[in-house]
Amino acid sequence: MTQSSPQAPEFVIQRIYVKDLSLESPQSPHVFQEEWQPELNLQFTMNTNNLTADNYELVLQITVTASSKGKTLFLVEIKQAGLFTLKGFLDEQIQQILSITCPTILFPYAREAISDVVGKAGFPPLYLAPVNFEALYAQQEQHEKENGAKNKLNHTQNSITTH
Repeated sequence: MTQSSPQAPEFVIQRIYVKDLSLESPQSPHVFQEEWQPELNLQFTMNTNNLTADNYELVLQITVTASSKGKTLFLVEIKQAGLFTLKGFLDEQIQQILSITCPTILFPYAREAISDVVGKAGFPPLYLAPVNFEALYAQQEQHEKENGAKNKLNHTQNSITTH
């Protein structure tokens, strides 16, 4: 008599891809003739799509707006996506992986694409600081506990402003 042992959890990155990328530079070429101290605003949103029983798409949308003296210098928006297979995990573990591990994997790709497109637009390179998705997840969980909300992180939005 053979006993089947429980299947070990499996996490696989199927594909990483850019779903959408855009750049606007409404003040060009005049912006290059002025001296400016840009203020950066970084916003990001995460959306997950359950494609099949074990396959998920996570889309990390990042919008960076650089402005100076009330004028937008440039606006970059990227939807960096990934297809992930998650087998043998509990629902809570899947939620944590999709909220922490997957965006942590996708963020460097998005950061590189943003830096490249900003440089190609004639602006100095833009290097975004790493984001601690584990801390953001913990904040979201705490916020939901305080407000009595259910744990649904399929749509998370955060905003960071730097000078």
